Amino acid sequence: MAKVRRVFVCRSCGSAQSRWQGKCPDCGTWDSLEETTFDPALEKDTHKGLAAAFTPGSDSDDAHSPAGSPAAAVSLGDLASSPESLQRVPSGIGELDRVLGGQGDHRGLVPGSVVLIGGEPGIGKSTLLLQAAGAWAARGQRVMYVTSEESAQQVGSRAQRLGAAAGDATKNLFVLADTNLARIVEQARKIGPALLVVDSIQMVYKPDVPASPGSVTQLRRCCADLVTIAKSSGIGVVLVGHVTKDGQLAGPRLLEHLVDAVLSFEGDRHHAHRIVRAVKNRFGTTLEIGLFEMTGAGLRESPDGAGLPAAQATPRPGSAVCPVLSGSRCMLVELQALTATGFLGAAKRKASGIDPNRLAMLIAVLEQHAQLRLADRDVFASSVGGVRVVEPAADLALLLAIAGAHLRRSLQARTAVVGEVGLGGEIRPVPALDQRVREAARLGYQRLIVPKGARISIPGAELAEVKNIDAAIEHLG
Repeated sequence: MAKVRRVFVCRSCGSAQSRWQGKCPDCGTWDSLEETTFDPALEKDTHKGLAAAFTPGSDSDDAHSPAGSPAAAVSLGDLASSPESLQRVPSGIGELDRVLGGQGDHRGLVPGSVVLIGGEPGIGKSTLLLQAAGAWAARGQRVMYVTSEESAQQVGSRAQRLGAAAGDATKNLFVLADTNLARIVEQARKIGPALLVVDSIQMVYKPDVPASPGSVTQLRRCCADLVTIAKSSGIGVVLVGHVTKDGQLAGPRLLEHLVDAVLSFEGDRHHAHRIVRAVKNRFGTTLEIGLFEMTGAGLRESPDGAGLPAAQATPRPGSAVCPVLSGSRCMLVELQALTATGFLGAAKRKASGIDPNRLAMLIAVLEQHAQLRLADRDVFASSVGGVRVVEPAADLALLLAIAGAHLRRSLQARTAVVGEVGLGGEIRPVPALDQRVREAARLGYQRLIVPKGARISIPGAELAEVKNIDAAIEHLG
């Protein structure tokens, strides 16, 4: 029998070291090595039995066969001409399907894929997945919801409150309250679900691994086994992961490399708006975001997103509305700025929901090309609605918000602003300008300040073309 030895595993990159060190020699992360035990006997092909157990036509003898069936290589031409295609499984929750990827009506979860969703405690991860599980089950898909933090009765009560236990969902949605991966796998083999939801992966453990639940070893082994089940059986697996105080997914980064998609569930627990964005997606784009609103009956989709209607946009100094593009969605976001008396050489530059480097650059452009004295002024800027604005197309709106706050002047009512600002003070064109103008006009904005040379005509929208920041500041009344 092989001797069990101690090793130190990095929770950031997953590398193993023979002794503890303050800094991981592979990835350079400080204080990331955790002590665990290593049994060489466990390095055998433990996934072979899992794959065989979920393969149609296999029996228990084949599952424990020492030889097994080796996988055969297939040419790319055979794969391209194969009649089997990746038919996505839509959940019926449009905002979640949008983030998972796909085109048009063919959006949703890819069979056999593994999705990891993370977010702060209390943000609504379990609520979102229970609603998604109920929606999948209502569409005729057999779903198994594994809860490791609640009892089955608690999940049932919450499903009733969220409206997830109605119609076909009552017979297609199965709830299992367990943390033992062996029992979870056995129940999944008996039920044969099309989708498996595990809430959360940090509480699941393998009995044959000498480590506590949530440790690096347990997380890596449990996640690897679930990935093997998903790829061999075509079951879609959705995992819930905890996050650290820095907002990063807890556990080794290896977890993110194993799964096919990593979704981040963001928002403020004290506000209703929630955002789902893809950090990684092998089967779709990472530019799309899903917008929800937390209500007493669960999460409600917000198809119009954080778009600010023109009727609600009150003209005030230090405020500008910009049509921001995220993936295929355009949202009207209000950018606000405030200038206050500061100290020369120690002026503050604070940003919330905005790139602070972009903010510093725009302040320098205003000082150099618009002769605004901001060196001794504290400047605070933020995006309203919880949407993080990072694209350069919002430069002009943020610049006019800062200039308006400093000069105590505001834009006209029902005015939106879009444009990229260069270091020379020029206003540069932005992509998808027609889509931005059309969305702004739909929400009631009658006037848009855009870069010069925009050759578009949208009914109900008057375009004010500007060449540089001096011409843009003239629109402040």
